[in-house]
Amino acid sequence: MMAERDAERTGPRPWVLGGAFLFFLVVGVGVGWLLTTITERQAQTAEFPLRVAEIPDDEVDPAAWRVNFPRHYDSFMRTQEDVGRTPYAGTRGDYDKLEANPFRRRAWAGYAFELEYNGIRGHYYSQIDQAESRRTTERSQPGTCLNCHAAEAPLLIEEMGWEEMSRTPYDSLRDEVHFGSSCRDCHDSNTMELRISRQAFINAMDQRGVDVNDASRQEMRSYVCAQCHVEYYFRGEDRILTFPWDHGFEVEDIERHFDEYGFADWTHAETNAPMIKIQHPEWELYTTSVHYDAGVACADCHMPYTREGGVKVSDHWIRSPLTNLNNSCQTCHSISEAELENRVLTAQNRTAQLLATAEAAITDLMDAIVEAQEAGVSDEALEEARQKHRRSQLRWDFIDAENSTGFHAPQESARILAHSVDMARQGVTSARQALNEHERGQAASAAAQPEPEGLR
Repeated sequence: MMAERDAERTGPRPWVLGGAFLFFLVVGVGVGWLLTTITERQAQTAEFPLRVAEIPDDEVDPAAWRVNFPRHYDSFMRTQEDVGRTPYAGTRGDYDKLEANPFRRRAWAGYAFELEYNGIRGHYYSQIDQAESRRTTERSQPGTCLNCHAAEAPLLIEEMGWEEMSRTPYDSLRDEVHFGSSCRDCHDSNTMELRISRQAFINAMDQRGVDVNDASRQEMRSYVCAQCHVEYYFRGEDRILTFPWDHGFEVEDIERHFDEYGFADWTHAETNAPMIKIQHPEWELYTTSVHYDAGVACADCHMPYTREGGVKVSDHWIRSPLTNLNNSCQTCHSISEAELENRVLTAQNRTAQLLATAEAAITDLMDAIVEAQEAGVSDEALEEARQKHRRSQLRWDFIDAENSTGFHAPQESARILAHSVDMARQGVTSARQALNEHERGQAASAAAQPEPEGLR
């Protein structure tokens, strides 16, 4: 009897058996789910990029690419969304930069930018916003403007020729363009490999001895952006799009290029100085940064990788990293989003203060030149002051027009703006000296005149 009871005690109890069965059932289901997920993701990876349809090489409509690249297309279409204002940028097309900073209108007196200068919107709007800008509707512009704003630009160049397309009036080509930034601008239609589609970038890099066909994939993740996010000008009677990089990417290198060519975008309406309007030199400023030296590409921050199932894709919702700090910054920087944002805004706040200092100095310079002109000071005597206006404003504009408010290279931004202030103050001194000499000359001339005979 006792033996039977002992056997009863040592034998497996029903609840133990039930628990074991449930455990192994859960494990089995989990393993099955895991194997299924792995199989599905392996299948997703194997079929990526999905080639459902053949996309013609001349297809510029992003919707046609959606069949093969739905993830990329869907995220790119989000560039239509208004993410609102960041402290210094964001995507707000209704943000009037001239109203926000009246100095800009005076700085660009006599140039098209005094008409309209609004906040940027997403890449989806690149052609729309250009076509509707007062700078193209109220001022005559060349077809060159389409190079970075219309997906059809490379096709027009193939059809018309580089020079012919460039010199053709913008208004004559309006009906030929319908899409802004497009997949074809940066990608091969069948492999999705990155490629360069803009001739001006190829020409500029070739002049520097760089063959873009030899670029690594990581370099290409910046090069495709540098096709457009750069300083440029229209050269010669054919208005050829040119990147002034033959001496280098720093502001002094670019200024040297313009000086050697004898180029000016316009003559300032108040000071009569030969001026340069700097465009958006994101690439040039970035090449002076610690991130660039570390091998970080533009796309790493503005188009960070995301994972959807078994596929890793670059996020084509191109926007400020401040709206996406987790993916854009924390893959490298293991600190909180609050600290990352603070670091960015510290650099931007300090740059904004320096921009304001430069604006005050340039305003004083413009006032000094205008005063001297009104007093009758000669053009020859004001030559140095006008050159200082050109040089100081070029440097201010290099940072003001660059869309990171200094963050792409904070130390370089501070250096450039310090030089801007210094040159403007030198210009004030030169203009005042010219005025003083003119007034002394007038006084001496008046003193040398003989008194009228009737007063002797």
